[in-house]
Amino acid sequence: MQQHLVDIADAIDAARCGVHSIAPLTDTFPELPLADAVAVQKHNVQRRIAEGDRLVGYKLGNIAKVMQQAFGVDQPDYGHLLAGDFHLENLPVRLDQFIEPYAEVEPAFLLGRRLQGPNVTVADVILATEYVVPAVEIIDSRFTDWRIQIADTLADNGSVGGVVLGATPRTLREIDFSGMHGELRYDGETVGSGPASAVLGNPIAAVAWVCNELSRYGITFEPGQVILPGSCLTAVPLARAATVTAEFTGLGKVEFEVI
Repeated sequence: MQQHLVDIADAIDAARCGVHSIAPLTDTFPELPLADAVAVQKHNVQRRIAEGDRLVGYKLGNIAKVMQQAFGVDQPDYGHLLAGDFHLENLPVRLDQFIEPYAEVEPAFLLGRRLQGPNVTVADVILATEYVVPAVEIIDSRFTDWRIQIADTLADNGSVGGVVLGATPRTLREIDFSGMHGELRYDGETVGSGPASAVLGNPIAAVAWVCNELSRYGITFEPGQVILPGSCLTAVPLARAATVTAEFTGLGKVEFEVI
């Protein structure tokens, strides 16, 4: 990898580890190719794995138009999910480990079979999905004030901050995405809601899309991995201590404390 990309990767990783923001890389490299941004992402993922973390899945972000409008990007992003990103329902999540976090609500797909693009279809995703569980993704940009373009968020691993999975697994036979709504509550107060259809019309289609997209970079989805297809509502700032609850019709809920 070229030295300037290594320098970018080092700066982003230092910001993540030090919980501080840096200037958007597109301020300095406004024409940074997306392939280079993905190379930076993969470099930092490999760094974390070498340090003892473990790859457990992938995420798709900014799939809904409301999300693209909220963060000023014009296409979806994607990132790797590492075991160190995950928090347990029954343990508190500390705000001081994030820079400027937001909460998103999405169904998480747990794979039982391999998915390898290109040309993955909705039928392939249905056959490969073992369970779906409710999830909250905490997104957190390492760039100041979320001033991001698509190259920034791709280099920053899709702005992954944390993930909390619920423990109510359902098979695809048991749920209906066409009628599913997700709701986010802080201390019992609803702060956001939206339909699962906001995720590329159907979250199953979103999983197929991101699998095909990532195949361009030699990435394959493996059995046991978690795939986050994108939020069904606009991300909500996570700026205070609260009981956070995400609930889906027909899928259940996930809840945790933020301190």
